[in-house]
Amino acid sequence: MKLSLITIGKTDLKWVKEGLDVYKSRLVHYVPFSIKEIPELKNVSSFTKEQIKEKEADLLFAELKPSDEVILLDEHGKEFRSIDFAAFLEDKMSHSGKDIVFVIGGAYGFSQRVYDRSNGKISLSRMTFSHQMVRTIFVEQLYRAFTIIRGEPYHHE
Repeated sequence: MKLSLITIGKTDLKWVKEGLDVYKSRLVHYVPFSIKEIPELKNVSSFTKEQIKEKEADLLFAELKPSDEVILLDEHGKEFRSIDFAAFLEDKMSHSGKDIVFVIGGAYGFSQRVYDRSNGKISLSRMTFSHQMVRTIFVEQLYRAFTIIRGEPYHHE
């Protein structure tokens, strides 16, 4: 079983990329993990928000396998304390047997097709973060979850 993160848009802020690389390098010691960045659409000024979300959905679906467990990072998703997220992740990993794919959408969120395909939604906070910052914050939380699962001293309660 593998974990992956799919994002719409590239990580182009140096400090965000550096933080992302730190936690990704730590995380791969616990689980096979990858990040797939789908480039943002170009020349979209004549498209509606819904058309943009549909075109992004097409690109996203090209990356998913039918067997993937898809969890969206969404402002309307379930919020967790870190320790509860670790339990959620451990349960998914021990019972689903599927690859788990977390998805960060584009600036306008997800199309209804993506919501329909998903197996769940989680929210990192009631606050709004830039789509680039969310990547680093989320991968740090994945790393934190694995240290909690393993009983390692990274997380302090």
